[in-house]
Amino acid sequence: MTGAAATGLLAGCSGDGSGGGTRASATAAREAAARAEAALRARTSATSRALVTQYDAVLAMHPTLRTRLAPLRDQAAQHTTALAPASAATPSPAPSAEVSTVAADADEALKELAEAERRTSDAQLAALATAPPELARLLASVAASNAGHAFLLGGGA
Repeated sequence: MTGAAATGLLAGCSGDGSGGGTRASATAAREAAARAEAALRARTSATSRALVTQYDAVLAMHPTLRTRLAPLRDQAAQHTTALAPASAATPSPAPSAEVSTVAADADEALKELAEAERRTSDAQLAALATAPPELARLLASVAASNAGHAFLLGGGA
């Protein structure tokens, strides 16, 4: 009988040790998932920030488009904020702008902006594959907004 009690006691001890390992594994998995989400948020936020930079360049070149573009630019800026990692106390510096020049013709500048909106939408949709559910819903909404902006800018269906 004493042997059976000792076996039970040892089994209980080994169970606690493996439970601690399981808890540590779960904690490590949660931390890895949080880091992956923060990195995904940083990338998708940077994509939206680049779009805002392009809006700013077009508005600087064609101030007469301000009434038409300001609401779309403001939404792109809101996307940047909504997608930013929660741990970002201050916004990271804007990435080097891919916009080297803005077309002198306003209609051509709008076409280029519509294309930038489409590219941004495609990038946000591609990010859905690795996003956790809450972020995936946000990315889908942002991508739909970008696609709508492209349409409004004359990018067609």
